[in-house]
Order: sequence, then structure tokens, then C-alpha cells
Amino acid sequence: MAQALSKEPVFDGIGYEPSPFSRSEFVTAKTDYDHTVYEGANTDKNKKILVVCTEQRYMTMQNGKKFSTGNHPVETLVPMLHLQAAGFDFDIYTPTGAAVALEMWAMPEEDEAVKSILEQYRSQFEQPKSLHHFVANGLQSAAEYVAVFLPGGHGAMLGLPESEDLNKVIHWSVEQDIYMLAICHGPAALLAAAQGDSASFPYAGYQITSFPDALDRQTPAIGYVPGEMPWFYGEKLQKLGVEILNEDISGACHTDRKLVTGDSPLAANNFGKMSAQVLLGS
Repeated sequence: MAQALSKEPVFDGIGYEPSPFSRSEFVTAKTDYDHTVYEGANTDKNKKILVVCTEQRYMTMQNGKKFSTGNHPVETLVPMLHLQAAGFDFDIYTPTGAAVALEMWAMPEEDEAVKSILEQYRSQFEQPKSLHHFVANGLQSAAEYVAVFLPGGHGAMLGLPESEDLNKVIHWSVEQDIYMLAICHGPAALLAAAQGDSASFPYAGYQITSFPDALDRQTPAIGYVPGEMPWFYGEKLQKLGVEILNEDISGACHTDRKLVTGDSPLAANNFGKMSAQVLLGS
């Protein structure tokens, strides 16, 4: 049946969303979120996760067409469900405080848990904090941040890799010895840490799982994106000394020191669990 679906990307009036065929292959009505209960959950409400999202919607492909993207809802919200179950709240940031761009075409419409946490944090997604203001104020906050979370979606490649403010936040997180959590295309945002001085990139020698460049090279053929990618984040990370462990997507996750990564939406549940467990020291 899926073979009969169109592989032509769907025009949204400005750019293109994935084709019906692509959605049939990669967008699910319900996730595998497993409602894990965490013993010894955090009870200190001052301890929070700093979530860095994109505020940019459209990625211009090599052919000039625009891909309608943002942060992937499954890769954003399923890990948040686990982290919330482990007792942690969130402060959501974008570079300037503009609304978070979410790939709503990928929303699992029959998943009540995912829809519930989106509604719970809707005001923060619509009116997030400003990363620029956070940095300008000396990285001071009323919250004690125990981790930085970089959700996936191709939107993680927009605005974040070249952000000087995110550069400062990443280096601050390393100095503070707190966890960095990044899933799918989320590790693209780690490139910000090489801005100005690639020799000081803190994740040289680390191993990660993430969405492979090889698959990004294949997705135009099925209309997931409307043209060839403008650039590939994996090769840039590898040049900085990062080893990407996976060549395909299987739901693989990996922890290397204080860096937790997952390869795709398939990894969202296990990535959330792994993140929650390391933060709880279990």
C-alpha cells in the first residue's frame, strides 16, 4: 500500500513537508514510550534541564527549495516524558526567545502521553526563554541546571551550529560538569562549541550515535526532503574528532562520559530512559 503513495514532497505555501510515502515510513501515530517509573526520582524542584530548541522553520536545500522542519516532536517530547518522570522540570530556550519551531507533521496524533506533555509546556514552546539573554546575564539562572538537552529534527542544523551564545553555553556546561543530551540531528548543535577556536572543541575523541549523513543523502529520493541537503553535520563533527558509531538507524543510544546521544526517533524512548538514569546516578 505504501508503494502507491506519492513520493512528492507536500508544499505548505512556503516550503515542503515530507511526502505521503515518507510519512507512511517514518511518522507513527503512537510512540513506544513505556511509562517507566524511576525509583529515587529527583525531588529538588530547583534542579532543571536546559532545553535548547530551534526557532527556525525552513532549511534551504541545494536546489533552492525550502524544507519545512524544526525540532522533531517525538525526539523532543518522549525524552521530556522520561526526564519529567525522573523528577526534573524544564526551561526551554531558543536563540532569541522566539517561538520553538516543531515539525508538527511528525506529531504522533494518537499518543496521549506525548500530546499531554506538549500541552503542559505549550506556553514555554510558544514563549521560550532567550539564550542570548541567559548568556548576557552571565549564565545566571534561578534554576540549577543539571543537563543541557538538544532535541533532534533537521531544525537543530538551523541557527544553532553557528550560535556564539550556544558556544558559551556548551563550554559552560563542560566546565560545570553537567550532562549534555543530544538525539538524532541534535548533535549538529554541538558544532557551536567549535566556533572561533576549533582546537578547544570539548567533544574531540568522544563517541556518539546520531542520524547518519548517509541517510540524509538518500532521503531526497523518497521525498522526505525536497532536494539535496545544504551541508552534512556528521562530516563536520568527524573532522573535529567525533566518532559516529552507527551507519544506520536502529534506536541505538550511547553514553560517553557526560554526553548522551541517540540515533533517531526510534531511539527516543531508550534515549529518554538512559538520560533519566544517568541524571539519577543509576
